[in-house]
Amino acid sequence: MLYLVLGLVVFLGAHSVRIVAEGWRTGTVARIGPNALKMVYSVVSLVGFGLIIWGFGQARMQPVQWWSPPVGMRHAASLLTLLAFVLLAAAYVPGNGIKARVHHPMVLGVKVWALAHLLANGNSAHVVLFGAFLVWAVLNFSAARRRDRVAGTVYPPGRAVATVMTVVAGVVAWLVFAMWLHGWWIGIRPFG
Repeated sequence: MLYLVLGLVVFLGAHSVRIVAEGWRTGTVARIGPNALKMVYSVVSLVGFGLIIWGFGQARMQPVQWWSPPVGMRHAASLLTLLAFVLLAAAYVPGNGIKARVHHPMVLGVKVWALAHLLANGNSAHVVLFGAFLVWAVLNFSAARRRDRVAGTVYPPGRAVATVMTVVAGVVAWLVFAMWLHGWWIGIRPFG
């Protein structure tokens, strides 16, 4: 569990700079340039992500069950994860109405993804992993919305074609991940 927690601290810490130290980030970009900061950020994120993967695998070998979710929570988790994939797609498809409406669909997608996995899993490794991501996403979403208000950010209205493309891309990505990649990468097959 130690490596999982360490990985979460490193990974989510790197991703929390805009939440807790926007001024430091702005000053660092001015001092070393955006590309150098992105390079450091990427290396730190990869190290944290690697620790999360390894630590989660280790923690799953000695599971401590905190609660046993009802079987119906798996179905709820699948539907919420589908929504999370659509939100993730909305972060990348230009001109879609979902991003126009929620403004930060990727972070909102992380919130939904983490909540979905907390509903369906009750052992310590899952609670620590998904609970940490849920808390981070709530704080990040709030900070991003606050930055938008301060900056007076206006998001352009979405177009119907782009919104439909977003939903289709999210559904296809969800199907591929749920049916094949989740089992291959994580070792758990959501649909048997």
